[in-house]
Amino acid sequence: MDRIRIYNGMPAKELGTEGWHKPWSGGNGGECVEAMQLGDGRIALRQSTDPDGPALIYTHHEMVSFIEGAKAGHADFLLSAAPGRRTERRTA
Repeated sequence: MDRIRIYNGMPAKELGTEGWHKPWSGGNGGECVEAMQLGDGRIALRQSTDPDGPALIYTHHEMVSFIEGAKAGHADFLLSAAPGRRTERRTA
């Protein structure tokens, strides 16, 4: 098999069909982020509803920083921006 050039935004189908995981799947109607660990340690992400669409490629360090930040609550703003999601506002 020829080595492919892996780059951010490449068609996910060029990375193959084996090795994709849905670590964040749940009761969301099948709309999941899928992740694949690449041979050089980078991580590819794709949208499960568009498996042939673009893959976003992140370094191991970038993913560690994102996941640790999310666990610490630094990505909570992403939840409040979801369409149709009701959020409670706290008043001081």
